[in-house]
Amino acid sequence: MKLPLRQLDRHLTDGLAKVYLVAGDETLLVDEALEQIRAAAKRADFTMRELHAADRGFRWADLAAGSDNLSLFASRKILEIRLSSPKPGDEGSRTIAALAERADPDTLLIVAVGEKLDSAASRSAWVKSIEKHGVVVDVWPIQRGELPRWIQQRAQAAKLKLTTAAAQSLAERVEGNLLAADQEIKRLALTADGREVDEGEVLEFVANNSRFDIFGLADAVLACETGRVFKILHGLRAEGVQPVQISWVLNRDISLLARLEYAVRHGDNVDGALMKTGVWQRRQPLVKSALRRFKASRLRALIVEAARVDASLKGVFPAEPWTTLTDLLISLLRPAEGARAR
Repeated sequence: MKLPLRQLDRHLTDGLAKVYLVAGDETLLVDEALEQIRAAAKRADFTMRELHAADRGFRWADLAAGSDNLSLFASRKILEIRLSSPKPGDEGSRTIAALAERADPDTLLIVAVGEKLDSAASRSAWVKSIEKHGVVVDVWPIQRGELPRWIQQRAQAAKLKLTTAAAQSLAERVEGNLLAADQEIKRLALTADGREVDEGEVLEFVANNSRFDIFGLADAVLACETGRVFKILHGLRAEGVQPVQISWVLNRDISLLARLEYAVRHGDNVDGALMKTGVWQRRQPLVKSALRRFKASRLRALIVEAARVDASLKGVFPAEPWTTLTDLLISLLRPAEGARAR
């Protein structure tokens, strides 16, 4: 069966299915759903966990052969398979489907996918097999309008009191990054010591938190402030920030600009397009300014380059991380014809 994430906790109190699929590109929510399932499994005496990262070259035959091997010290085990995409290939699909169909009360199968299931993936045989014999949990992103409420609920769980304006301000700063929001809520909870935190304190906290310089870097790129971009980049590197975190923000903005450029080119009003794509009000002037510099052909090239950079930072092929990231920034900062970067 298919199960919304919000119903997972109640489902687990009624007992475990024999197989679960958790899929989505919200890393925090996917990880927490998996942890809920593992905790329920532990309560049901599944004391052993066997984790497999099914990347390129993964030997599915070895997994199938080894799935029957129980530990001498634990009679029940979790067999967890991590997929980077919902396309495990023919052999992987057959293996997962066969494992889902097995009637083995001492093995709990969990499949985690770091992407949303598109319509083709949802119709695939291995997903249908899990849906028939177990539970499919689709993890959907928190929408822009829902984020302040999500932050409030998260804060309450962390015993942090936030005013409505404070939750709104934090939502604007994290701009959809749930992991960043969760980290800042936890940090604020440590310093608040039971006090109610207002908007001013959130803004001061954010201003003093170097992690948010990543978003400052993104804003400087949109404004084409070359000197400021590389000053911030140097500071982030010195503080040990991972290049993949910076790449995520740059990829986000390139994708945003491409969607906006397409919408405007096909007749949409720029202000309406900004609202439809969920751009926060304080960033709208920056994004409008950047749109004048980025034409369709340039954005297509940047999308390809940004995808290559992201892949290299995730280890798909070897490359020096900071050099690769710097090259992408140089491409982003190249002025439009007739203009000059500041």
